[in-house]
Amino acid sequence: MTTRSLSTPRNFIYFSWSKNSKPSQHCPLGSDSDRLQIRPGECQSQIHKNPKKMAALETTRSQLPLQDSSFLSTSTVIALTVFFTLLCVCIIIGHLLEENRWANESITALLLGLVAGVVVLLVTGFESSKILIFSEDLFFLYLLPPIIFNAGFQVKKKQFFKNFTTILLFGIVGTVISFCLISLGAYLLFNRFGFTTLTTKDFLAIGAIFSATDSVCTLQVLNQDETPFLYSVVFGEGVVNDATSIVLFNAVQSLDVSNVGAATALTLLGNFLYLFFTSTLLGIAAGLMSAFIIKTLYFGRHSTDREVALMILMAYLSYMLAELLSLSGILTVFFCGIVMSHYTWHNVTESSRVTTKHAFATLSFIAETFIFLYVGMDALDIDKWKASNASPGTSVGVSSMLFGLVLVGRAAFVFPIANIKNCFQKREGTKIEFKNQFIMWWAGLMRGAVTIALSYNQFADTTESTSTQDSSLMITSTIIVVLFSTVVFGSITKPLISALIQPHAKANISDATDMPSLEDLRVLFLEAGEPSEGGNGEPSERGNGEPIRKPSSLRLLMTHPASTTAHYLWRKFDDKFMRPVFGGRGFVPFVPGSPSGAVEDQAAEHTEHTEHTEHTS
Repeated sequence: MTTRSLSTPRNFIYFSWSKNSKPSQHCPLGSDSDRLQIRPGECQSQIHKNPKKMAALETTRSQLPLQDSSFLSTSTVIALTVFFTLLCVCIIIGHLLEENRWANESITALLLGLVAGVVVLLVTGFESSKILIFSEDLFFLYLLPPIIFNAGFQVKKKQFFKNFTTILLFGIVGTVISFCLISLGAYLLFNRFGFTTLTTKDFLAIGAIFSATDSVCTLQVLNQDETPFLYSVVFGEGVVNDATSIVLFNAVQSLDVSNVGAATALTLLGNFLYLFFTSTLLGIAAGLMSAFIIKTLYFGRHSTDREVALMILMAYLSYMLAELLSLSGILTVFFCGIVMSHYTWHNVTESSRVTTKHAFATLSFIAETFIFLYVGMDALDIDKWKASNASPGTSVGVSSMLFGLVLVGRAAFVFPIANIKNCFQKREGTKIEFKNQFIMWWAGLMRGAVTIALSYNQFADTTESTSTQDSSLMITSTIIVVLFSTVVFGSITKPLISALIQPHAKANISDATDMPSLEDLRVLFLEAGEPSEGGNGEPSERGNGEPIRKPSSLRLLMTHPASTTAHYLWRKFDDKFMRPVFGGRGFVPFVPGSPSGAVEDQAAEHTEHTEHTEHTS
């Protein structure tokens, strides 16, 4: 027998049937022969007159999950209402503070979250400040992916890959140096301050937790149009740094501290290289697959909604596949965004390009603001503060030690690596000046939601060896470091950049929509001395009447061996092999009736008209 149920606001009627009988309405009590029949027209007052039927209904209601209650939890509705209201307020305040160089939306959201947490504390009589409990799943699965993907989608690819070596040195080697120094410093200092229950694994975890920079806040305080070099290096390092920190953190969790040696270090290095390259390849593969599908199946001729939805879903799918395969979802979705902006974005219709560009940016903006609101409100977790049982002096002291280790750990690799790299640069224009080194050190001191999420993962569930008091103190100290670094360093970074560096003029379009291709290389050849044509089509001449000689390609590549050669070879490979298969700029499909199609129609008509005029003349 199969049983199906329908629920109404007040009464619950079960429908059941068998193969040999017609459907009937009855209460699901007793056998088929003695069930209490309820006729469809029988009203509630009539049922109340029959004690047996009334008892049956009450028993049925007690057995069902929804008893005279709403399908939604009231507390969840209230929490979401508060957060959406705060998001709207953040957007309004951010608009009003747009020209203020001391404030940005991340700091505004953080402070607004703190104020909201204080209000909740006052309303509840200092019993609880929780509207939403900090969840690692919410952060890593829903909020972080759109931020990292949009950063890869909007990043200036030429600038990013030009500084790729520096990014890898800072993001991998620098993070390992910072991890070692912070772990060692925490081990030496905390034991002197009475942290006797923290284990070696806890100290190693502290090193991984506080080595993670806040790439989300970097997006708020740096501008890739005004400071392209700093943005590409600091943000690119932040993405690789987050992935490296998470890999180190996961390695610490599975590490046998009783048997550590050279083989353990080699195993960690091998695991990291495996995760880095496989995560990157997965992101590239997901981006290329989306480009190939959209170019081949040609969605734009029927529905632009489908191609937009496919881009969004495949971007998110790349992150989830990486997490499912125990890879780095951050690296995967970042490189997926880069590949999609290079190929997939040019395969969709003009309207879909505008839609996806603004949709990705909007989702990223909302997620960023939500994270900082989330962190601000969670900072006043009264239960953790009570469980730490620490005086204000102790909390400030522990937080100061941790932040001091962060300062030293970052300085220990930024300045040495930058100066070592300068030793291999022959041209002055390619060297990293000290003021740039200082800003790179400064902007990377901010800690954010990744640090808090890893701290909760390590210390929220108290083990037998670690006391509840020490674990709670570590969480509250982490929150203090995040708040202080974000508010203080986040607010000072913009004025510091303005004082030390002359920003570039803002570009009107982002890298996802600009149009340079092999044209860039042609301009570079012209700048190196290729003759330009005058108004009459003849080559220009020097002052002495001699024509300007065009240098050979070999001479140009010898003059610009690194950037020019790599860019030139990549462009030739891309145009010959990649774009014919995966599409991209110059391989946009013609869609009748679309904005791009209309432009192509007008261009064709103009060409025909020009040819006809020339022919008749």
